[in-house]
Amino acid sequence: MTVYFIGAGPGDPELLTIRGRRLIEQCPVCLYAGSLVPSEIVACAPPGAKVINTAELHLDQIIAHLAEAHAAGQDVARVHSGDPSLYGAIAEQMRRLDELGIAYQVVPGVSSFTAAAAALKIELTPAGPNQTPLLTRAPGWTGLPENESLTELAKHRVGLVLFLSAAQVPAVVEALAPHYGMDAPVVVAHRVTWPDQVLLRCTLGTLAQEMKTAKIQLTALIFIGPMLEEDKARDSHLYDQTYSHRFRQKEARASNG
Repeated sequence: MTVYFIGAGPGDPELLTIRGRRLIEQCPVCLYAGSLVPSEIVACAPPGAKVINTAELHLDQIIAHLAEAHAAGQDVARVHSGDPSLYGAIAEQMRRLDELGIAYQVVPGVSSFTAAAAALKIELTPAGPNQTPLLTRAPGWTGLPENESLTELAKHRVGLVLFLSAAQVPAVVEALAPHYGMDAPVVVAHRVTWPDQVLLRCTLGTLAQEMKTAKIQLTALIFIGPMLEEDKARDSHLYDQTYSHRFRQKEARASNG
């Protein structure tokens, strides 16, 4: 018996991986985070499967369901949103499974931040000023290590993608403004790939009011940094005709003289 932690992607059922879908189709028990994973994702569970929405369950209750399936020799599809390795709260579940001697595997999925970049039609690492996008969050209940505070990270002025921070926008603005400036472009990606997706473009200075007006409080990513500033981008060497690599030899540029 194995528990499969499956990344369901950001919401669009077509962004579920082939392996993830195959495992959901064959597991007789399926636990999914219904607050973030649409029911269409787990609709492919086999006939008669035990499908449980864990949105209202605490950790002990979730582990009890996994242990019950283990005792019955049943594989479990444990379905999380996005990619489970990013803010997926799977570490605590895996620790408990280790203690119980229950086998598990992690199946990666499409993260909401890559889906948002696709929807925005941007490259997070464009040649030029931004080669280091940072994925982080506002402190919230779990807090942050002192060296990972938004104030410290903002000093680098690289691209930031903030998860789980929509409810703490005033604190976010206060931490970022001294380093990015209130006129810095910002994008809020709300419920990306869902039918009611919103891509809100504003500045750091107008972020709080724009989100309030749009009534965005949860399920949103906040993007800020050089990757949103098109005037700072430049072409990479990869496709430059004067750049050689092991698959292509450089060409001489044509002279204008």
